[in-house]
Amino acid sequence: MTIGRSSTPGLRLAGDSAFLIELEAVIDPAVSAKAIAIASALLGANVAGVRDVVTAYRSVAVFFDPLVTDADVLRSAMTEACRATPQVTSGASIDVPVSYGGEDGPDLESLSVWAQMAPDAVIERHASATYRVFMLGFLPGFAYMGSVDTAIAAPRHATPRTRVPAGSVGIAGRQTGIYPCESPGGWQVIGRTRTPVFDPSRQPASLFAPGDSVRFVREIAGPAPRRAVGRVLSDPAGTIAPMRGQSS
Repeated sequence: MTIGRSSTPGLRLAGDSAFLIELEAVIDPAVSAKAIAIASALLGANVAGVRDVVTAYRSVAVFFDPLVTDADVLRSAMTEACRATPQVTSGASIDVPVSYGGEDGPDLESLSVWAQMAPDAVIERHASATYRVFMLGFLPGFAYMGSVDTAIAAPRHATPRTRVPAGSVGIAGRQTGIYPCESPGGWQVIGRTRTPVFDPSRQPASLFAPGDSVRFVREIAGPAPRRAVGRVLSDPAGTIAPMRGQSS
């Protein structure tokens, strides 16, 4: 029951209808891969009464119906799932076209001042990395990705905006992400994509899933991205969702 950093998962009740499996308290691809593997194994176990299996950066929440689920059976399934072998490189590879700066990236100039580098250098740093999708949360389809180069890892705004346009690409510390719809938000907005991130009429509705790899491509506009690799989770409908309570 160990992960890449030799940490043993912890199990505790989270109310009267949920368990929480906790891994090492770090943002790390190996820990993320372990959480995804546990969630996949639990979904495959088909324990009666389990309503949802939710992954986050370093935890898995299991929601169940206490009138239906046998707690001992579920505990046994969770113990077995914790032995699942993670695959750090699993998931789809997705390129996302981004228009950086200007009206699409109102925080690019101020972030470049914070980072003490030219705006083009900020863009180069952001677009040169491949980011892992650690989890989904805050809004439907909002992918928390990392890790951002420390040189441009500016903190959130002290006072969030009341309106951030759909498709806005932001930075918050070592995280980066795309707002799937217009909403309030405090991330440093440096660009925007016209690629639909979340579409309830699409299957799966979310463009991203935990374990995916994402690259941002600097351009004004571009075609909708295609997945280079299919999902490896036994969850083709994309029902593995993020830990509740995450914010942006």
